[in-house]
Amino acid sequence: MTNSDVVIHPTAIVDPAAQLGAGVTVGPFCVVEADVQIGDRTVLKSHVVVANGARIGSDCVIHPGISTEPQDLKYAGEPTLAIIGDRTTLRECVTVNRGTTFSGKAQVGSDCLLMAYVHVAHDCVVGDNVIIANGVQLGGHVEVGDWAIIGGLTGIHQFCRIGAHSMIGACSRVVKDVPMFALCGKEPLTVEGINAVGLRRRGFDIKTIAAIDEFYTTLLRSGLNTSDGLKRYSDEVAEPLQPVADAIGFIKASKRGIYR
Repeated sequence: MTNSDVVIHPTAIVDPAAQLGAGVTVGPFCVVEADVQIGDRTVLKSHVVVANGARIGSDCVIHPGISTEPQDLKYAGEPTLAIIGDRTTLRECVTVNRGTTFSGKAQVGSDCLLMAYVHVAHDCVVGDNVIIANGVQLGGHVEVGDWAIIGGLTGIHQFCRIGAHSMIGACSRVVKDVPMFALCGKEPLTVEGINAVGLRRRGFDIKTIAAIDEFYTTLLRSGLNTSDGLKRYSDEVAEPLQPVADAIGFIKASKRGIYR
């Protein structure tokens, strides 16, 4: 189903069954397959291929490979999804593979910027307001929390989790979980502090930022291992602020271990 105010370039191929919202623009040489939904005012630049299973929100800008098949040898053509939120920009040569039967979908949230040559593999979940710089590669099942920033040419191993409001320096190799609010860099990757500048820009008050810093000081700078650091902090602070409680829950749920 296509709205009357949709603009489709004469060289584009759009399956009549595709659902295009109001004000959608489909540029030259684009291909939109049948099982596709595109929200209002989204723009497909030239040579964009939107394959079956794509669910793209409103006010997005898509440059050229969305919803391509998972690069997973166990995938046997099952119908799965690739979901893009609202107001998200995917630059040149970004690839977002569909999910496998493990979760049924890969997802990129709203208000994100994925720069050129980023790869989002099958079953990944990328939160809202995320910035992923050029050439970053996400392995399968990676989770990226809201407001995270990932520096260019970083490779993230499958099943790793990137905590919300964290920042990772360019050219990093990520094989464990990056804690929430962490500022990470160097080689091998290390937590160098908390992302205080980013937290201030997002409206975290001084008290909350200080509480987050105090928590990570106990956890990472006291000479204790992770479990002992968590215990010491819980002994000292009976009722942590909610962001700290969220960080503790993230760490306790880690299966790959966290960077320190």
